[in-house]
Amino acid sequence: MDKLWYLSQISIFEEMSHDEMREIDQLDTIHHFNRITKNTLVQTPESTREGLYFVKEGKLRLYKLNDSGKQFTLGILTRGNIFGELNSFSFGTRRVYIETMESTLLCTMSEPQFERLMINRPQLALKFLKALSDRLKEREDQLEQLALHGLRKCVLHLLSTLSAKFGVIQDGYALIDLPLSHQEIANMLGASREAVSGVMSELAKEGVVKTSRLSVQLAVPILEENIP
Repeated sequence: MDKLWYLSQISIFEEMSHDEMREIDQLDTIHHFNRITKNTLVQTPESTREGLYFVKEGKLRLYKLNDSGKQFTLGILTRGNIFGELNSFSFGTRRVYIETMESTLLCTMSEPQFERLMINRPQLALKFLKALSDRLKEREDQLEQLALHGLRKCVLHLLSTLSAKFGVIQDGYALIDLPLSHQEIANMLGASREAVSGVMSELAKEGVVKTSRLSVQLAVPILEENIP
């Protein structure tokens, strides 16, 4: 695998020139993992990984469990996303479960390597801050929807967010490129599967969504209405 090509696919490196990418590659700051199979726990709350991790391929789900064992999905990471913990920098992924949703490739950077890279390339520090800010805003938006609105509005906001990130437009609908069951939607919202299924049935009757096994499509006008 061409390491320089993989570096260029990671979002924080996307605007750098080929010569700059080669210089970073020669710093040996990035280490690669073998492919991780689907449904593998990359991290548990008791085994938090130190260092920064970059998703080269695949998708991962971040979630927590409540006292009764119910899952609450915090986020989904895909190619170009970052997670991890350093003493000087955190993406808020300590004490959470991280599980692969499909076959995934990761690479990692230790804290000394990260600090050295930031010294050599201070413009990357701004990209890290933006990535962290985007992650926090996404969580705040989700919490706001849960606190202020009913389940229907929360479901529409979640599907719009997922469509904006993972949607493929087809015949007036955004097909969400994720295996998305009613249970998974419920996990993301901290709601019951039965309540989510009721809302999804209503939305399907209204033509707002189309569903099939592990597949959800959202009408484009609804997507545009819910995502600025």
